Parts: sequence; C-alpha cells; structure tokens
Amino acid sequence: MDFAFDARTEELRARLEAFMAEHVHPAEALVEEQRAALASPWDTPPVVEELKAEARRQGLWNLFFVDQHSLPDAEHGAGLTNLQYAPLAELTGRSPQLAPTALNCAAPDTGNMEVLAQFGTPEQRKRWLEPLLAGEIRSAFAMTEPEVASSDATNIETRIERDGDEYVINGRKWYISGAMNPLCRIFIVMGKTAPDGPDIRRQQSMVLVPRDTPGLTVKRAMQVYGYEDHYHGGHAEVVFEDVRVPVGNLIGEEGGGFAIAQARLGPGRIHHCMRLIGMAERAIELMCRRAVTRTAFGKPLAAQGVVQEWIADARVAVEQLRLLVLKTAWLMDTVGNKGAHTEIQAIKIATPRTVVDILDKAVQLHGAGGVSQDFPLAELWAGARTLRLADGPDEVHQRSLARREIKRYQ
Repeated sequence: MDFAFDARTEELRARLEAFMAEHVHPAEALVEEQRAALASPWDTPPVVEELKAEARRQGLWNLFFVDQHSLPDAEHGAGLTNLQYAPLAELTGRSPQLAPTALNCAAPDTGNMEVLAQFGTPEQRKRWLEPLLAGEIRSAFAMTEPEVASSDATNIETRIERDGDEYVINGRKWYISGAMNPLCRIFIVMGKTAPDGPDIRRQQSMVLVPRDTPGLTVKRAMQVYGYEDHYHGGHAEVVFEDVRVPVGNLIGEEGGGFAIAQARLGPGRIHHCMRLIGMAERAIELMCRRAVTRTAFGKPLAAQGVVQEWIADARVAVEQLRLLVLKTAWLMDTVGNKGAHTEIQAIKIATPRTVVDILDKAVQLHGAGGVSQDFPLAELWAGARTLRLADGPDEVHQRSLARREIKRYQ
C-alpha cells in the first residue's frame, strides 16, 4: 500500500508488520496444536499469552482506543486517531483470529471498553475497564436475541425491572461473542426498562452483569458455519433468570441503551472493515502463490485467463474499498461519527460483500484445499460472511442510507 501516512503511523506500521511476520504468523499452527492439548478448547493456549506479552513489550497494545470526541485518547490506548489506526487494523486482519487478541484489540472487548470509558461511572471503570485494558479479563456484549429480529433493537424482549436497590433481569440471548471464554468476567446486557414507554428508542437500558451472578447461565456455544471460534471466546446462548444486580450497575441512564448501542457500533463497524481489507489482502496473496505453483491443462494457473481476471478484479476492489474506509476514518476524526454516518453505512455494506466474493474466488482457486483446514480461507470466508449480519444486516444499512439520499430531494 503506497498511501502516505504521518511519521508515527508509518513507524507503528513497520513495527507491526515485523511483529506479524516474526511472531503472529508463525504461531498460527502452534496455537491449534496447543489448543488440542488443553483441558477445554475455550482455555487460552500459552502462545497467545506469550504474544500478548510481546505486544505489550513492543508498545503494540490497545492501539484501537479513540475517545468519544474522536480525539486521541492516550490515557487508555496509544493515542491514535481512527485514520492512524486504520492501516494497523488492516495488518491484523491478515490473521484476524489471533492478531487482534494479541494486541488487545479484539471484539467485543474493544467496543465494551469504549462504552465503559464513555458512559461508565468511575467505580465501573475502576472495576471493569482497567482489567480489560490490561488484558487480564475478557467481556461480552449481550444484545442479540433468538426470538425477535434483533436487527431492530426496539424488538428486544429481555426485561430489566427495578426492585428497590436492584435490577432484576430476565431474558434469553444468543450469539453473545466471547461468553465461552473462562476469562469473560463481565457482560454488558441490553434490555427494556420501560417496555411500554412512548418513545421506542428510550425503552432500552444497559446494565453490567458479572459472570458469576446467580441466574446467569451460559447454555451452549453457537456455531458459525460449523466453526466455534475458540480464539474470541465463541458465540454463546445465554439465559438470564431473575438475575439481580445493584442499581449502580446501570450504564449511563435509564432509557439510554439504544443511544449507547449506536455509539458502540459505529467504531466497531469501521474496525471490522479495516480488518476485512487485511483478510482480502491475504486472500490475494494466497491466490497468487497458488496460481504460480499449480498447473492445470498443461500450463500454470497463473496463465489461465479466468484466474488473471479474478486476481485483477480483486486488486481493483481492494484499492477502492481501502480508500472508502480511509475516508470514513478521516471523517470520524474530523466531524465525528454522526457526520460520517453515511460513509460508515457505505463501508458496512460494501466491504463484507466484496471481501466475501474475493475469498470465494480464492477458495475456488485452491480447489479442495480451499475448503480444508490446511488453508485459512474457509474460516476467513465464514468470518467475512457473518459480518454481513453482524452489527446490523446489509439491508438495514441500505435502507437507512437510501432514505438519507432520497431525503435530499424531498
């Protein structure tokens, strides 16, 4: 990538490239070997902790943290802007299951840390944000539900009812990322405190629920195209039955849950898109390596016209996406998330859809190997395809973006 960044970003990018080459990529096979020897597949392989320690030693830790005013937040992270973080997140996307965790930049912890920093009380930040920043614990964000279309947050059925000095929580959630990890110690739970309130966007609230709270049951790990995603702590079904927490566990104010969710999801979407570009770059690299080393019908795959078209189209698409993501990051830094609303939606629509297509071509080029565990392509494809649903389905963003465009002419 020839895009010119400031000196600090270029210096961090060079260090991160070296860290990926010297530590992360060599650990990709080792982590699977170590996991097979663990008592539980959800335990953390030793090499992951070694990577985290090395990342901290090299100053490659909490790079993602930008505060609510889109100003560098050196208190909590590296003090980078979204634009500075973008090329770094792209590099981690080349090993999305391992690199973000090594740098303490993995979802859902990143979004949860931002919520606590922006909306948490001093006590909440002391108890939960500080150990999350240190990588000592993990967290989960409990929003999606199986019985309703959670793409519309006003549908959520989980109830958070006040009883004296406590909130009582009842509901069922699923695909709660990170919940299977034994280090997951805290849940941010979204439910309705005012289900009959007149403003459907002021009915929801968020509360902090420690994992060991009576009535909280992590029932099972949900699969994603057959994968359990052990790296990020899986995606669990979680049941809340008369779960009681102090009223001091409320995040922000009652009725503020919908707004907090929107504030949380905006940065998360751009982080996903940054990493997706890295996934696409790795797919292109694997395509090219395969094309020059395999022969079919008397000539290398690299000489086949259709293969050349796939590689050329992939390169063009990635360059287009990168510029759109960088523009979005710049807008988030300069005019805020609201000012970048259209662009955030645009990258959320375009990036997963395009990267899925690139990965699909890479799988095709690898034949049977492409769907096997011997290459990362199948798991990358599953992750990219899932992002067309996560943080709002494509169609929700298309609907909202189209309304904004049409409104200009009404």
